[in-house]
Amino acid sequence: MDRRDKQSPQGEIARILVEFLEVAITSIVFLKGVYPSGAFERRRYMNVVIQRARHPQLRDYIHSSVSGLRPFIEQGLVERVAVIFFNNDNVPVERFIFKLAVDLSYGSTVEEADLEFSLRSFLVKLSVLESLTKVLPNDCRWEVTAYFQSLPQASTSKNAELWIPTDTKQWQQPPLITPIKSMSSEPLNVQLYLEHPSLSEPIF
Repeated sequence: MDRRDKQSPQGEIARILVEFLEVAITSIVFLKGVYPSGAFERRRYMNVVIQRARHPQLRDYIHSSVSGLRPFIEQGLVERVAVIFFNNDNVPVERFIFKLAVDLSYGSTVEEADLEFSLRSFLVKLSVLESLTKVLPNDCRWEVTAYFQSLPQASTSKNAELWIPTDTKQWQQPPLITPIKSMSSEPLNVQLYLEHPSLSEPIF
């Protein structure tokens, strides 16, 4: 019997989504040119050419970040996953936001091929997104941030200990939002959009 046969629909959705997020986040980091192109290698995923991080620490950071979210995605606790780029004053200059909604009442078998077909369109869109993004300042840094509906208790899950409250500076004005891609299916909704600081945002 396949290991996946024992999973709940939410567990299967979370598995597919976490795998997708790992690839998508790597694609975003590659797109932004934070590291030399030699730090990545071309691979195929969902029949799309993607970039895979060659550097072990970079690959492990992205992998551990998103795989640590899996139990919380299954429980419907994760609202958004963001890739945030900062200037050297630690102020966000650009945010890629994945907004997630998993149907916790979904009880049917997950059609993996249909779900992957929908998610593949995000990867295609990411590969041609450069014109909508900002040029990053020198000495910028980035991080993966998750937004939870409620904070998971460290006492109930060892994965909760991997996530710490952020002290990231927030924008004081509502951001400028650029929708990129969205999908809506019975078990899973995903939206991807870009956030930039408002033109009236005060300079720190």
